Amino acid sequence: MNTFSTPAGLASEPIWTPDPEQRSQARITEFAEAVAARTGATYPHYRDLWNFSVEEPSAFWSAVWDYFDIIADVKPEEVLADSTMPGARWFPGARLNYAEHALRQGDSPEAAVISVAEDGTTIEISWTQLRRQVAAVAAWLRRAGVGVGDRVVGYLPDTVHGVVAFLATAAIGAVWSACGQDYGASGAASRFAQLEPTILVAADGYRWNGRAHDRRADVAELGRQLPTVRAVVHVPVLGLPVDLDGTPHVRWDEVTAADAEPEFVRVDFDAPLWVLFSSGTTGLPKGIVHGHGGVILDHHKLMGLHNDLRAGERFFWYTTTNWMMWNMVVSGLLVGATIVLYDGSPAHPDPQRLWDIAAEHRVSVLGLSPGYLLGCAKAGVEPGRDLDLSALRLIGSTGAPLPAQSYHWVRDHVGDRVQVASTSGGTDVVSGFAGSAPTTAVWPGEISAPLLGVALAAWDADGTPVVDEVGELVVTAPMPSMPIYFWNDPDGTRYRDAYFGTYPGVWRHGDWVTVTSRGSLVVSGRSDSTLNRQGVRLGSADIYDVVEDLQEIREALVIGAELPDGGYWMPLFVVLANGTDIDDALRHRITDAIRTQASPRHVPDEIITVPSIPHTRTGKKLEVPIKRLLQGAPIEKVVGSDTVDDPASLRYFARFVPRKAHSE
Repeated sequence: MNTFSTPAGLASEPIWTPDPEQRSQARITEFAEAVAARTGATYPHYRDLWNFSVEEPSAFWSAVWDYFDIIADVKPEEVLADSTMPGARWFPGARLNYAEHALRQGDSPEAAVISVAEDGTTIEISWTQLRRQVAAVAAWLRRAGVGVGDRVVGYLPDTVHGVVAFLATAAIGAVWSACGQDYGASGAASRFAQLEPTILVAADGYRWNGRAHDRRADVAELGRQLPTVRAVVHVPVLGLPVDLDGTPHVRWDEVTAADAEPEFVRVDFDAPLWVLFSSGTTGLPKGIVHGHGGVILDHHKLMGLHNDLRAGERFFWYTTTNWMMWNMVVSGLLVGATIVLYDGSPAHPDPQRLWDIAAEHRVSVLGLSPGYLLGCAKAGVEPGRDLDLSALRLIGSTGAPLPAQSYHWVRDHVGDRVQVASTSGGTDVVSGFAGSAPTTAVWPGEISAPLLGVALAAWDADGTPVVDEVGELVVTAPMPSMPIYFWNDPDGTRYRDAYFGTYPGVWRHGDWVTVTSRGSLVVSGRSDSTLNRQGVRLGSADIYDVVEDLQEIREALVIGAELPDGGYWMPLFVVLANGTDIDDALRHRITDAIRTQASPRHVPDEIITVPSIPHTRTGKKLEVPIKRLLQGAPIEKVVGSDTVDDPASLRYFARFVPRKAHSE
């Protein structure tokens, strides 16, 4: 019998509940009342509204369109022309433009974008300035011969230049793609070359951990590896002289010099808006294409209804241009929010850095990684005591499961009325599957609910829905923000294989999830890195919740590797906190914590100290590549070095391959 160990110790009481005033004033409450006026039904609880959204998707998304006053040539009467997955067709005949919605605030002296550099330099761009700069860059792109469907790519840090370049690209109906400058030229080229771009927008460098990183040589090399590029736009983030080794270029100030009014090319609902790339841990990174219409609708829902963002509020999520959260941050503009960008290390000059930015700029919605929150707790950071965070009402967290102790830490050290919204989603849909809303309760270690319009369930291997048991996270009905296709996948084979190979016609995301009887969710980790010990499966996140809570452990990585002779080796790799040494007492504390708080079946075979844990460029631990490495696969076959945040860390793990012979 093959069973799955269910998450233990679920909280009996919520740690946060909405107060009556907050519930009554939330945009989602107003939206529910608008839906009720259309349907004649009532939706007193979030679950009621969610049920409506998945049982009547056409009526729900039509209501989202009307509530947010989507701008289009015409609103089609037919909402979902074909619900087949993949291949669902939404709002056929609608023509619209993402940038037109992002800039609909018009001319205003209020801030649209606040861009903070690691050295403290801050640039504030008003809505009037943003509109003018986007119009100027769009006009320049047209003069450069860029048209509908052409590709413009950005090799940029998280500064205002990327926002302007993206919106200008979208305004003319061209397609945007970006990556951060922590990638070298070859890593960026492995993505961009697939797109055959016409324009490269590239910065001279970026700041990280107190240092300026000159990227001019990489820009020159990248230009040489992209033969279709007609011009390189030089962006002076560091203020260095132009030195691109003879590569033709134009300066950013020249591109933004014209005095112009924005013009928007309205395109089909499913016309490509941007290409996001998978982490590329196996083979070439997949180019995932999302459409204008799907992103406009879904991000209005997410920003307006779930995050309750309003015009004038400040929205700051720490990210880089590599990660889909950058795209999500830009979408704060859709609802008139001021977006806050940060180019730099989240822990420089100290772990309080992101809290400082949130306090200084009166941020209402703040996005932080689970690792950052855990690190703040271990470092003794006291943002609620030391800073004015009175504007802060919501902390979002995604990228990995958020452990229960972090919910308690936010309540005790940030503020007891700050809602924690742990979210599960992905680059694949450039959105979320599950999260919170102003009207949902929050339980420590759990995600409050499936998001509106997401027909989420947990399925067992036979495709049967399960509750209070771990199953595969599936989505049984289409979402508007699902990819319209993969780049260079003409017959859709790669797309179908990625999500629909296990359950035909149903999206399988690749996460283990428990849907609880109260409607919340617990994500246990990736289903392709499950720990399967003696037929009992456990998600790696359950191990990390326990081990990384120990003060002596900075980070951990657990692997369950099936061996050629049928054996199974389960090592736990740990990065120790500064000043800590491993000894028998610490090993006993680790194994005892796993045995009593996670699962007695999943005590590791060995505990091995390592200097660091390798991650993708978006911060995800490389569990599957390291598993393959420990099973004997060559290092060059398990992952591309350009996709790893620290290639030396990955190489370090190669020394442990012979240990599997010992366990055999």
